[in-house]
Amino acid sequence: MIIGIPKEIKDNEYRVAIIPAGVKALKESGHRAIIEKSAGLGSGISDDEFKNAGAEIIDNAKDVFEKADMLIKVKEPLPQEYLFLKKDKILFTFLHLAPLPELTDALVKSGTTAIAYETVELPDGSLPILTPMSEVAGKLSVQVGAYYLMKPHAGRGVLLGGVPGVEIGKVAIIGGGVVGTNAAKIALGMGADVTIINRSLERLRYLDDIFRGRIKTMASNSFNIEKAVIESDLVIGAVLITGAKAPHLVTKQMVSKMKKGSVIVDVSIDQGGCVETIKPTSHSNPVYEKDGVIHYGVTNMPGSVPRTSTFALTNATLPYVIKLANSGIDAVKKDPALAKGVNVFKGKITCKAVAEAQNKEYADLGKLV
Repeated sequence: MIIGIPKEIKDNEYRVAIIPAGVKALKESGHRAIIEKSAGLGSGISDDEFKNAGAEIIDNAKDVFEKADMLIKVKEPLPQEYLFLKKDKILFTFLHLAPLPELTDALVKSGTTAIAYETVELPDGSLPILTPMSEVAGKLSVQVGAYYLMKPHAGRGVLLGGVPGVEIGKVAIIGGGVVGTNAAKIALGMGADVTIINRSLERLRYLDDIFRGRIKTMASNSFNIEKAVIESDLVIGAVLITGAKAPHLVTKQMVSKMKKGSVIVDVSIDQGGCVETIKPTSHSNPVYEKDGVIHYGVTNMPGSVPRTSTFALTNATLPYVIKLANSGIDAVKKDPALAKGVNVFKGKITCKAVAEAQNKEYADLGKLV
């Protein structure tokens, strides 16, 4: 199989979908990797490194898309790439389709088989490809929030860790999954007063245990969320319902009651965001103010630390890439986790959460392959 890796074109997206070790593994399995020129430079990987591992370097994205049987990317195709989507090709990348009806329509129309990293799901409910990027985004969320809390960036002027004799900053984390847990690690490391809100009491017991009582835990309900949000200097949105649009747990009314100069970092923005006032932003224009509150809604946070993110991501994707290269779409018959990743197949939406979010028809993949 020919596996194509185009250069990412999303704003300030410096990750690449493969590393030299992955190229070598594909070659050893009898496959070809074609990579767009300069695709790895943002992650510190030169064309020569890819060539030495066995890749072919292609001058432009159009040729990569046309020649490849399977395209692997990092982020979802942008409108200028829609024309490259063709029938009988496999696209393997982050998609986050629930809040993106236009991309969903483009994939359906093209006939491309679109497999989303974020919905590949193991029997225990874990998300093996999304997890490393959630770890990165969770850690970045507090780092970014602390930066925008500084007065020169319109923040309250609060140092999260405080100093002796001064109240420390308060951080509320909505969601206690991978993002929330990693956000808590960094917030605690900075010395902040940290509260995690989650709907699962079992998860809260686990978090209380691993953090040895150093965080506050609250059951998720509108009363507790409002209380925590209003009292906090930094609010981290870390809600995930696999494949589905994130619910608005932090309402406009709650935001309007927050302290002026406080900061919201909504990591769930890829799935629409869990804060009602959030909207997608970019690394070039990352924040905006609403009701005196700084909102950060960058949709590709890990792209800002591409060296770390690229290697972490490809560690997780490579086993699935090789399965797809070896067996094509038949790989989903052998791997139930990979089957859950298929969002669009031969013009039909095969992820129920996406279909429900967009009020579109759902098709059972099991009846199509």
